[in-house]
Amino acid sequence: MEARRGRPVTVTHRNELPVPTVVHLHGGRTPAESDGYPTDLVLPAAWPKTASHSTDGMPGTGHMADPRAVATALTRDYIFPNDQRPTLLWYHDHRMDFTAPAIWRGLAGLYIVRDDAEEALGLPAGPREVPLMIADGAFAADGTLAYPSLDPTLRHRSGVTEPYLAGVLGDVILVNGAPWPVHEVDTARHRLRLLNGSNARHYELEAVCEDGRRLELVQIGADQGLLAAPVTHRTLPMAPAERYDVVVDFTDVPVGTLVRVRNRLGTGRTRDVLAFRIARRATTDDSRVPSALATDLPTWSRQEAVRVRDFAFRAGRMDDDRHGWLVGGRAFDPARVDVTVGLGDVEVWRLIADVHHPIHLHLVGFRVLSRGGRPPLPHDAGLKDTVSLRPGESAEIITRFDGYRGRYLFHCHNAEHEDMAMMANFEVV
Repeated sequence: MEARRGRPVTVTHRNELPVPTVVHLHGGRTPAESDGYPTDLVLPAAWPKTASHSTDGMPGTGHMADPRAVATALTRDYIFPNDQRPTLLWYHDHRMDFTAPAIWRGLAGLYIVRDDAEEALGLPAGPREVPLMIADGAFAADGTLAYPSLDPTLRHRSGVTEPYLAGVLGDVILVNGAPWPVHEVDTARHRLRLLNGSNARHYELEAVCEDGRRLELVQIGADQGLLAAPVTHRTLPMAPAERYDVVVDFTDVPVGTLVRVRNRLGTGRTRDVLAFRIARRATTDDSRVPSALATDLPTWSRQEAVRVRDFAFRAGRMDDDRHGWLVGGRAFDPARVDVTVGLGDVEVWRLIADVHHPIHLHLVGFRVLSRGGRPPLPHDAGLKDTVSLRPGESAEIITRFDGYRGRYLFHCHNAEHEDMAMMANFEVV
């Protein structure tokens, strides 16, 4: 989907699946009633009405219903104001306890917000702007997507079989739904709009020519839009749900060359992601990468923060004694308000992890202030909505809770961790 900054749209989603679904516009500055809260379900025609608001009886949910849930039959209108910086967002299913198998099976897509100021910069555009959703998958012998659900019907019992409790990894890398694709380009700059849409797989991307030369990945944007100035990388780490906006220059690459995009964290075939074949010489290339990109990045300071909060993301036991992934030692409960923030307040949050956890905040973008008490890493530049914590790592982020009042989430975006209770509520008042 494509949208213009400041031009609201209404998107009607219709659910013809055999199970409920919820739509979340990830990274969107969206009113709470359209944010895709995990219990705001769009029900299929045959779904029992007694189950409309409930996760009752599902292991790991504390056997609690959500008194604030809002269910609709078959369709739901989501209102997206698009009152935000131009950027690449994505939308995906967010149904409580069953987000991971839904994303795995394809309930996800790209959503681009544009504006006049960005288009005036002269960045690569048209066929030289390439949106790329990278995800891994696994296939059964009959070609269907294979996922290790405890309940393959996705109706009663959530979770995955024991070998996959840390996250489900596939053995096929899909880009825009195609396995290991090859995309033909000419000898010019190309803008790659990258999303890691995987459930749990991390990437460290590099672009390698046949002679072993690595091309520069010039980062011009992050999760929430353009950076102040470009940042050049040779390799680029991407956790689930992170987006990076990069320019790659194929000008000096010989025609006929194959430029492979590889994952340095992969093994075997999962080292390969996609490739660009240099098909022809470019007749013209009037694109550019300006030394100054955006002037509207927020400049929040620690002195503005009205409070500092600490959150630990760690493994633990849930109420039913199953393995879970917890925030502050507690499993997610939709009926509990974990954090109350004031509309317009600036806060610093200190996050700490036991293993890899990509932490996502709904509604707001944030800046990374530090990692482990040290300055942020080069790929932390700009305004983000997901920060990747490495094992044992801590990070500080700063944000202003503006936009809308209401109930929102923060959670790990390893989708299996999320389904096993690693979410928490914050209420903007």
